[in-house]
Amino acid sequence: MAWNYGDIMDRVAKVVPSGAPALIHGDRVIDWQTFDRRTNALARALILRGHAPDDKLAILLRNSPEYMEATIAAFKGRFVHVNVNYRYKADELHYIFDNSQSRIVVFGSEFAPLIAEIRDRLPDVKTWLQVDVDGTPRPDFALAYESLIAGNDGPPLQITRSPDDIFMLYTGGTTGMPKGVMWRHDDLRQTQLNPALMEVVPTNLDEHAKIIETQGPGSRFVPACPQMHGTGLLTSFGALAMGGAVITLESPSFDAVELWKAVDRWKVQSIAIVGDAFAKPMLRALEANPGAFDVSSVVSIISSGVMWSEEVKRGLIRLMPQVALMDSFGSSEAVGFALSVATAEGTSETAKFQLGEDVAVFTPDLKPVTPGSTEPGYIARGGNIPVGYWRDEAKTAKTFPTIDGRRWSIPGDYCLLHEDGTITLLGRGSVCINTSGEKVYPEEVEEILKEHGDVEDALVVGVPDERWGQAVTAVVELRKGAAFDENELRAHVRARLAGYKTPKRIVATPRLFRAPNGKADYKATAAFAVEALGVKAG
Repeated sequence: MAWNYGDIMDRVAKVVPSGAPALIHGDRVIDWQTFDRRTNALARALILRGHAPDDKLAILLRNSPEYMEATIAAFKGRFVHVNVNYRYKADELHYIFDNSQSRIVVFGSEFAPLIAEIRDRLPDVKTWLQVDVDGTPRPDFALAYESLIAGNDGPPLQITRSPDDIFMLYTGGTTGMPKGVMWRHDDLRQTQLNPALMEVVPTNLDEHAKIIETQGPGSRFVPACPQMHGTGLLTSFGALAMGGAVITLESPSFDAVELWKAVDRWKVQSIAIVGDAFAKPMLRALEANPGAFDVSSVVSIISSGVMWSEEVKRGLIRLMPQVALMDSFGSSEAVGFALSVATAEGTSETAKFQLGEDVAVFTPDLKPVTPGSTEPGYIARGGNIPVGYWRDEAKTAKTFPTIDGRRWSIPGDYCLLHEDGTITLLGRGSVCINTSGEKVYPEEVEEILKEHGDVEDALVVGVPDERWGQAVTAVVELRKGAAFDENELRAHVRARLAGYKTPKRIVATPRLFRAPNGKADYKATAAFAVEALGVKAG
């Protein structure tokens, strides 16, 4: 059986019991039958506007029902989903829309001023579709999201879809600008059919539908992390594919108390987070409000993207002994590298994982690493992996090499391979900074800092931080005679880049840490920043 998410959603809508919720946001509840009609109507409206299969549909929204509606409508209409970071500024947004060759852009009204600023530079976008979020007036060039849905019929589209239809996930990667990772629908769905996590693994749509008919609607699921990133997005797909409900939080930034209130109200069974940046506030909220929330419904919490410390896992299990904490090691370039599961029966060491199927570890020269050796290697995933990067053949060849006749995904994460088949993750073999799940490329921030008149040179590193995992930190060398003004330099960056890329702290040094050939010494830079700021090393 070859899978297409549009076909899956069509079939699920037919077998989920009437009235079962699909999307919940605050007091808004959209049942599966309404969800089905709305996504059909949106897809049909876009087709009637002349959009064709493979047209790129970009989504600039915070977590909301409309994010899933627009995504599933894209699947049904055979358009290509493009995720957009809602923290981006105008030039960063322009890059994503232009690089992806987007033809449709669905955006929240709060972003209308940014859209208006770049719209004339994007002549290939045919349809601008505004979702009313905050009452910001709709620009003349945009259509109203709700009006477009209301003006079209909701029956199934009756079109033939393909397992080769493409889903696109833009990722920061490690260097350069964000790149679109292209997944075939069939490959992406196959990665979510994990036998270790499912009682029955369906091999076709009839079996899939029968499971839902027999077991009833799937779990009630909260993506606490942004759906515009892979962890929140792919886990939301998984919940909907099994006839479950996706419950999104209303606050624009993560609020642990709001999360636990939603868990109590809706009897949530599963939650997706991104490491300690979410887990620590969740633990503190439970500890600060003993007995205030009924969390007995929670069966699992899954995290991916950053480290999730053993200490925090133990704290959550102490307060929710029934829960399984699944620390999944994956990336936009592959899913299911490795998994660590913590329960009341025991937890594993931080960063230690059990390898998944079709996973190997290779040396930098692409030779297999011997289990139990002390030689670190790159973790690699075979089997169902992406087609490659959109419009980047060179990076595709590097990240998805063919070794002994088999194609692998090797995003660049180092690990130690132990004799028992487990790995200890060492981190990305680059200088990419992961701050609360957001990837920040030092070079981008450095170049902005060096544009300031007082800065001679700059290097940017991540330093350990309890809240963010890594805090973006800059070390600058000032021009002769310049006075150091940390707030001014931070404001300079914030005016040009997304807020999460702005250094949390900036320190000055008489001379930057560079080798004679001009290459940056990021290790020395990070050590200097840690010492200068009095930060406890991780």
